[in-house]
Amino acid sequence: MGPPKQDSSPPKEKGAKETPAAQKSKPPALSKPPADRTFLSEALATARRLDVDHVLFICDTNPPIEQLKHRALKKKVIVATTSGKIGAHCEEEGFRCEIIPAYAFDRYEKIKVALATCVSSGLLSEGLRVLCLAGPPESADIDTAMYTCIGEKSEEKSALGVLHAGAEFSPQVLEAVLNIALSVGYEGFEGSPVGTIFVVGDSTAVMEKSKQLTLNPLQGYSEDERNILDPSVRDSIKNYCVLDGAFVIREDGVVLAAGRYLRVPDDQEIDLPLGLGTRNAAATGITMVSNSIAFVVSKTTGTVRIYKEGKLKVELKQPRRRL
Repeated sequence: MGPPKQDSSPPKEKGAKETPAAQKSKPPALSKPPADRTFLSEALATARRLDVDHVLFICDTNPPIEQLKHRALKKKVIVATTSGKIGAHCEEEGFRCEIIPAYAFDRYEKIKVALATCVSSGLLSEGLRVLCLAGPPESADIDTAMYTCIGEKSEEKSALGVLHAGAEFSPQVLEAVLNIALSVGYEGFEGSPVGTIFVVGDSTAVMEKSKQLTLNPLQGYSEDERNILDPSVRDSIKNYCVLDGAFVIREDGVVLAAGRYLRVPDDQEIDLPLGLGTRNAAATGITMVSNSIAFVVSKTTGTVRIYKEGKLKVELKQPRRRL
């Protein structure tokens, strides 16, 4: 047995660079996953522990499909997005999807609107446990998780209840009115802020308890030409928001009038939160004396407040406005 073989390769000079082959032989450095992916992984793990019925993923851009796809929770995931294109792509990947209004909500407001839209479309119903995931605007990153049970006593219940108000109200009509109200609050009219009121339902009583302030711009049109479910009609409605007074909308979506002054009997005591003005007082009053729902758009802030049975049920604030 001879002496051990010595390495005949020349000694490496001090400071000499390693060859590509030597570099490849080194084990790769461990890299930390992005913070948002770590948060999402932890949130999905929490969803499994809680055994939720659904995971509502709210985003403005393409969600991390691969991370969601290879999870046991895939069948429970609902994607709520502002983009029809992204929604179609998510559906192709096997996810259920709902399109929500593309306005400048903060995370909490996005969650409320997404929940209300999903209840309106029938994807969610009372009693279901939902983990809601949301993040910054124009991003698929997730940094907020909220657990809720549909139908519990909470602000979310009020929001959902308004869009699921009973057999006499069409969820599609209420959703269309909500979208118009949010759009008016966010965009205003021709760059200027506007405020208005939309009153939906119990139209006979509402017309009896109101009067025309100005010429009704919708008079003379057929019912099909003034149904709020038609997107072209919704665009026209926005132009009439500069008029003083309220819109009166029938349960099936037909807009009966614009520019109505809502009269409330003097014997009705209105309980209104401090700081809210005449529009909110009118909405409170008309929903006290009729079975209607009133959507009030604030000219000052763009906030949309929804009244039912004489009480403020929902308040959707918009932190930014496109004016």
